[in-house]
Parts: sequence; C-alpha cells; structure tokens
Amino acid sequence: MGDASSSDSSSGNKHPSLSAPLSNLPQPHRYITGHNPSGQAIVHKHNPFIWQPYDNDNLAFSVAYTTNQFPADLNNDADVSAHETLLSSGNLGLVNPKGTVLRCVDFAPGYACGMHRTQSLDYGIVIEGNIDMVLDSGERYKMKRGDVAVQRATQHQWVNTSETEWARMMFVLQDCKELVVGGQKMGEDLGTNSGLPPSGN
Repeated sequence: MGDASSSDSSSGNKHPSLSAPLSNLPQPHRYITGHNPSGQAIVHKHNPFIWQPYDNDNLAFSVAYTTNQFPADLNNDADVSAHETLLSSGNLGLVNPKGTVLRCVDFAPGYACGMHRTQSLDYGIVIEGNIDMVLDSGERYKMKRGDVAVQRATQHQWVNTSETEWARMMFVLQDCKELVVGGQKMGEDLGTNSGLPPSGN
C-alpha cells in the first residue's frame, strides 16, 4: 500500500489519499498540457496518480481529470481551476453533472463490486488483467486487455475472476439526459458498496 498523501485528492471523497497504487500494477502518471505566452504547447502540470481505497482495500480509484460543461472551457485554465475546486470539495460522485470524469479503477483478485447504475454514458477500457462485465439481465462477458465496454446507463457489475492478479480499467464517464425505458426512469443506483456520494444528476 502506498503512503498517505494529501496533495491533489483524486476522487473527491473523504477516503485517505495514497501516493501509490494498492495493487502491484504500475503507477500511472498524468500530464496536463497548456500553452506558453507564445501559444506553444507545454506541460502545465504532471504528477503520479493519487489513489483512494474502498471496500476493505479491494478497490482503488484515481480520478485523473474532470470537466463541468460541454464543450469544455479551456480559456485562462478555467477547466483546470474547476477540476481542482471540485476535487477539493469532496463532493464528486461517480458522475460529474453536465461534465465528464476520467477515472482509473483497480480491482483486487477475486473481487466483485456491487451491481450499480450511473446516469451516464461510459467508456470502460481494460488496461491490465481480465474482468467480467455482468449485467442485471444475467448476461456475462469476459473482457481482456484492450476490450472496451460502452455502458449506456445500465445496471452492471465488474468481477475480477483471477484469484492472484489485480485488474485495472480506465473509465470516461459522461453525463447524459435522463433515460426512460418502458415508462421507468433509469436513474443512478449506487448499490451497496460504492462509498461515494450521489452524483446529483
């Protein structure tokens, strides 16, 4: 487990920050670009991912970036300021209303997160290991490194079926309009073990 760190809180919650992954997977780094006064591209900020543990250290989140509007406003680093303000507030749920969230998630060997649904359109990419996507209909799909799930506000669960290896996914969550199926509103359902506040969308 990594050392506790209070800098650049990465998931917008009250869980302790870690400066290294809980898992034995490589530590990713984040590079935020910008412009110098001449309009040339520079790296505005770079740092290792900061992690928050959940569910008895079987799950770890790191939020690399968020936006709070679409299209994003990059002028005068407005997006950077909005991102840092949101994370320091401790109010970020799984989804950022009217915006996006880029989140890396590590799953411990044998771990299954709770069935849940976000009111969002999500791109989930397997980065390391193998993981099963389970839907509330009973459908189950094995995903390997490089596979992509396009989650469209559906009830789902992630299961790391390996008993020895951690799995890692990268998610881009995008707020979406309220979804109604068969006259039923398909709003956010955090399940039982998210440990996160409601998204508020």
